[in-house]
Amino acid sequence: MTKTYEELVQFSQKIFEAVGFSAADASAAALALVAADLRGIDSHGVARLSGYVRLCKVGRLNAQAQPKIIAETPSTATLDADMGAGLLAATQAMQIAIQKAKNVGVGFVAVCNSNHFGIAAYHAMQAAQEDMIGIAFTNASPLVAPTGSHEKLLGTNPMCYVFPCRKYPDLVFDMATSAAANGKLQIAERLQKPLPQGWAITKDGAPTTDAGVLKKGGALLPLGSTTDLGSHKGYGLAAVVDLFSGVLSGANFAGWVPPFVPFLGVQPHLPGKGIGHFLGAMRVDAFRSKHSYYEAINLWIERFKSAVPSDPSQPVLVHGEIEHNHEQHRKANGIHLEQAVIDDLVALGTEYNIDFLG
Repeated sequence: MTKTYEELVQFSQKIFEAVGFSAADASAAALALVAADLRGIDSHGVARLSGYVRLCKVGRLNAQAQPKIIAETPSTATLDADMGAGLLAATQAMQIAIQKAKNVGVGFVAVCNSNHFGIAAYHAMQAAQEDMIGIAFTNASPLVAPTGSHEKLLGTNPMCYVFPCRKYPDLVFDMATSAAANGKLQIAERLQKPLPQGWAITKDGAPTTDAGVLKKGGALLPLGSTTDLGSHKGYGLAAVVDLFSGVLSGANFAGWVPPFVPFLGVQPHLPGKGIGHFLGAMRVDAFRSKHSYYEAINLWIERFKSAVPSDPSQPVLVHGEIEHNHEQHRKANGIHLEQAVIDDLVALGTEYNIDFLG
């Protein structure tokens, strides 16, 4: 089945309203959520809508949250999200960071007491619209084992950097710090496909291609997969995201991060509040003139795009290009949904008397 972007936003907004979000918050949350589907990141879009509903039902997500700044300087702030949706808290935090950057050149906002924030790129890309470099980090469900262990202590902990380009689509570096995002395992499980070697291990630390391994106590591996291939680097990147998002903000960190996935429970004796994010905005003209910056970054793109390809039929791409192409195609042709996702959304709509198929 194919649905338009607008149809998915409208349905998601109605569901968010049905569980208690205000109309304005429901609209903003829906836009942040469906941005993932639009950019081809199907693991983080409407496939996760029922997960937000589940968190509302069990009292772990406050649909009427009132985030507030609890610490602040001219260039920094810490935002307590009041157990609200990360989709909203991260958007608000980035707007605070942007305003601070307008005032003093840079702005950084740490967020605590939050929930899953969707795709990092959605939040970081807001800064690029203001001629700023955007940064977005978040910690996440503890599903990743640090190098040398099979105990799950880190999330997939994405990091995103966005550089505005004007002449070309913005450069968007958005990546999980694990060998693969959990959403890719979920997609493989729905399609009954094995995982590539190097993505995951069993609860005993043995390599596996079982897409359902996380539900059986297994773990994802850090980016790099093995020590010989540099897994300590992926471990380090995930740790940096956790430190910025959790330790710096006052949120939880390491294995204490409250999970989004339903097969893990919340740990007792939490050291912080909710999950954490870290957002940043930097004005390019705080470093050099806008004109010279855009000349340089466009030349950078053109040089990489002119690199001699190993396969003449596959030109070299720059970061964010694939997702931009998905966005253009899906705006024009709609968004294809897998049957398992359709079934989930139909059931959700039935529960709240909202027609998904019509």
